[in-house]
Amino acid sequence: MKKYLLLGSLFLLFACDDGDLQIETVDFDSIDEIEFCDEITANVENVVFKINDDEALILTLSSSLIQNAVTTTDRESTVPSGSQVTYRIFSETVTSSYFCDSPPPVTPTVSEEIEAESGSILVTTTTENDTLFTHTIQLSGISFLNENGSRITDLQINEFGTITTSIE
Repeated sequence: MKKYLLLGSLFLLFACDDGDLQIETVDFDSIDEIEFCDEITANVENVVFKINDDEALILTLSSSLIQNAVTTTDRESTVPSGSQVTYRIFSETVTSSYFCDSPPPVTPTVSEEIEAESGSILVTTTTENDTLFTHTIQLSGISFLNENGSRITDLQINEFGTITTSIE
């Protein structure tokens, strides 16, 4: 009987693996501010991001998405062929200086990085005058697949946020 108890205990001890990082959701709903390093410019590729403590959601927007023209329908860019969505987990809290400083700081380090494998980025552009444009960015059907083959589909962002551009 002692053998079976010892064998059962050893099995339970070695069966547990707390070393695998398990991501079940990507949730940036509580983060209102979209950050960026360089001024957002129309008709060029732009990089914007949101930071949530030790996580970041990074969007590389194709040059066709941000235009200084009012839309009647959403401009759409598919992921990953047109635009990119990247989810990163860091070793500790990250700030915008990590993305904007050149060279980037040594810490924090990236613990895990996952590129979205499908979905769309939608942008609606409005204006109150002919010089200032508001671009509302939405994510649709974004799907991540981590290195273990686990799919992250519970992305809690539909509206990523708004940015503005101007004609000078």
